[in-house]
Amino acid sequence: MEETSKIRFGNGDDRWSLRGMTALVTGGTKGIGHEVVEELAKQGARVYTCARNGEDLDSCLRNWEAKGFQVSGSVCDVASHEQRESLMQIICSEFEGKLNILVNNTGTNIRRKTEEFTPNEYAAVMATNLESAYHFCQLAYPLLKASGFGSIVMMSSVCGVVSVNVGSVYAATKGAMNQLAKNLACEWAKDNIRTNSIAPWLIRTPLGQMF
Repeated sequence: MEETSKIRFGNGDDRWSLRGMTALVTGGTKGIGHEVVEELAKQGARVYTCARNGEDLDSCLRNWEAKGFQVSGSVCDVASHEQRESLMQIICSEFEGKLNILVNNTGTNIRRKTEEFTPNEYAAVMATNLESAYHFCQLAYPLLKASGFGSIVMMSSVCGVVSVNVGSVYAATKGAMNQLAKNLACEWAKDNIRTNSIAPWLIRTPLGQMF
């Protein structure tokens, strides 16, 4: 009775196994993204990640290979529309047209008073945090649907829920990510694609040091 009541997602005793699943994690060489890549890989998923810094990426890929993880990646500036499209073409080929997990993790901030923000600074933060997440969801949709079981995770922030002194533009992107997750959760539920938004508090990451 007790045994049959347990929910198992993998084989044998691997309750949380992700063997056979594929994942894309943006910004996976530092901070939260790095830990997400490691956790998914530990559970057996094939993971693809990206970063702007090629040296950081190569170093991480070597470490993951030494650990026996199935992780690959390439350089990509997620603020670039063209580079996002090129990355998803690689993902489509790498994972044979199917993707189970998309983690929109990349984020940046410019610590500045609202009245001092320049148009270029505003555009840069919006493109990296919000536009990239929205576009990656669009690009990944057919792959997530084709997998039969898709999951999108938005790496938001408590700043998108309550007022925190980190800048209104950053907070606006995170609030929008939360709302985007709510809408996609309803819109794509019929395609068996689950969407969630995570809103962590301050964490000791390279970006977190800016706060």
